[in-house]
Amino acid sequence: MDLKEAVRQNIGRAEQSAVDLSHRIHAHPEVGFEEYRAAQWVGDALSEAGFAVNTGVADLPTALLATAGDGPLVVGICAEYDALPGLGHACGHNVIAGSAVAAARALAPLASDLGITVKVFGTPAEENGGGKVLMLDAGLFDGTHAAMMVHPATFEQAYTSVLANGDLLVDFTGKNAHASAAPYEGVNAGDAVTLAQVAIGLLRQQLHPGDQIHGIVTNGGEAPNIIPAKAGAHYYIRASDLESLKVLEQRVQRCFEAAALATGCEMTSAPTGPDYSEFRNNTALADLYETNARQLGRRFAPVGETSSALGSTDMGNVSRAIPAIHPTLALDCGTSVNHQPEFAAHCAGASADRALIDGATAMAWTIVDLATDPTLRARFIAGN
Repeated sequence: MDLKEAVRQNIGRAEQSAVDLSHRIHAHPEVGFEEYRAAQWVGDALSEAGFAVNTGVADLPTALLATAGDGPLVVGICAEYDALPGLGHACGHNVIAGSAVAAARALAPLASDLGITVKVFGTPAEENGGGKVLMLDAGLFDGTHAAMMVHPATFEQAYTSVLANGDLLVDFTGKNAHASAAPYEGVNAGDAVTLAQVAIGLLRQQLHPGDQIHGIVTNGGEAPNIIPAKAGAHYYIRASDLESLKVLEQRVQRCFEAAALATGCEMTSAPTGPDYSEFRNNTALADLYETNARQLGRRFAPVGETSSALGSTDMGNVSRAIPAIHPTLALDCGTSVNHQPEFAAHCAGASADRALIDGATAMAWTIVDLATDPTLRARFIAGN
């Protein structure tokens, strides 16, 4: 039987199981590093298909690595399953997990024929925490020749374009005082946050095109008649690549330091996780994926009309170490977009279920193409 047809049939036999997995994760959202049920369900689905599943890898309780086959070409499929605080699966990571499992289960029975080793990386905390970066640093991706995943969105795209991203969690400490009777006795931590926000607002005029700074106040005080001794902010900083990000992070840090100096507050600041890098698309994989997805009826915008840089992902860090792709799958989601509650509702609907199966099939077919093209196969194994 044709290997791609075998993949299609394997996915068809397990389609309902993959969709059920996606819906189960969607119905029980868990935020980063707390995805205990989702990680268990993903691991169980792979174990049932004959994968050797290692849980708690990289000292992360909700990370896993599942392996099938022992061929010389090692391919990795990444599964995300964390939800957004307060919004549930408004980024569709339940679809990502279901698609990764479906693709891997379809390839596992063919691993010997294809001469591949299939690895599924269960990666926690993509939204904030950088599970993939931590797994990279722990050596979990070592020896992998290609990596991929798919992501639901409002548009279809084989080549992803994202920004490098870092963050700062800042706390100011001043001194309480009665805001009416003795304000001069206080050191106003809330003023420090305000000054930092003004400084960052002015800094935006000097940013390179595409650079972004945005954040929230995490603590603004206890009551209007108390000079706040504690206040804080959490800011995201984005730039075109990791190198540019480091420069911009220093400039934002100085805005907070200046606010502390001006108000007389003490200040602490630290990132909540590792920096995310820009994404480096592997042309060969992306072109194979788009060809396969088009055969399934997926519609891509003409070159030059695809989406500009949007958001950030720790899959970017993987792409700097390993040839990788991160295509997006368009959902019929009306006017809603990622990170909206309306989008979350669409991520467990018929359009999302179809995208899950199409994404799994396109990824698996792309791996078949890679494994059966002697020139491309040799090039990836050699790391060229």
